Amino acid sequence: MDREELLKKIEKGFIVEKKEDMNDEYFEALKQTLTIVADTELLSVPPLLTVYDQAPSLNLKITALAVMQDEIGHAHIAWRLLKDLGEDIESLMFKREPHQWKNPYAFDFKLDNWIELGVFNAFFDRAGYTLLGDAFQHTTYGPWKRALVKVDKEELFHLRNGEVIMRNAMKNPETAKQVQEAVDWMFLMALEFFGVADNLKSRSAQLEYSLKGKTNDELRQVWLSTAVPFCEKIGVKVPAHYDEEQEKYVLDVPFPCEFDVENKKWHFDKPDTWENVIKRFKKRGPQNEEFVNRLTKGYEELEALRNKVS
Repeated sequence: MDREELLKKIEKGFIVEKKEDMNDEYFEALKQTLTIVADTELLSVPPLLTVYDQAPSLNLKITALAVMQDEIGHAHIAWRLLKDLGEDIESLMFKREPHQWKNPYAFDFKLDNWIELGVFNAFFDRAGYTLLGDAFQHTTYGPWKRALVKVDKEELFHLRNGEVIMRNAMKNPETAKQVQEAVDWMFLMALEFFGVADNLKSRSAQLEYSLKGKTNDELRQVWLSTAVPFCEKIGVKVPAHYDEEQEKYVLDVPFPCEFDVENKKWHFDKPDTWENVIKRFKKRGPQNEEFVNRLTKGYEELEALRNKVS
């Protein structure tokens, strides 16, 4: 099927069900999208594990485990869809170098305390809910659309869990300080989830083939429209506000701006370029190798044992 024919069918409401329904461009865009989703879901677990044992109650520990179990399940959905499309998911899961994974840069950092887990859920899972909610509403790939019914509800649970942790933490001056410190580095990290500014994208197969419905900047606005009011309501300061004249949320700091990786701190007085941001992404964060190795360790040990036996 040529490009124009497929686009015309999609415009009329056609839902793609199998590889034979696609052209090469659609297939590559879908494969790239699902790989990013799988990597993101799976690599969200190691950061959460860094503070899991700090949960202040058994109920919160069980909830954190449930969140991590969901994320692994979401990754499995994306891997399974890729497998059905003929991809070698064993190689994707276990044989890539750590820097080749496509997870968000924010997931390459360990968390410092339990409160950061709450902000992680409230901000980063909100980004996932925004992105995947948009895909659920608009995607033309039928198998993924059906799978996202489950994912959409679970991502909402994750972000609500984060909101509960943040709201409760704001009742105590010591933990309220931890909330603000976490927000100070995680807020812009969450905005980076959505990719480069729209004016830097010349063309997007994801949009053309309706794998998603909104642009990067539109998705950022969706995230801001719920994250900013929530933070304002519980007394957390964020570098953004709603501009009545522009009828949209605007940032009070340069975006992008330089990021001090070692200290997890943004330099608001030093605007940056998206070109430099992409370089930072490709370089990966400090725990990238550690986290990926943690996920692949069992596979590598099993392979070594098999080789030894054979």
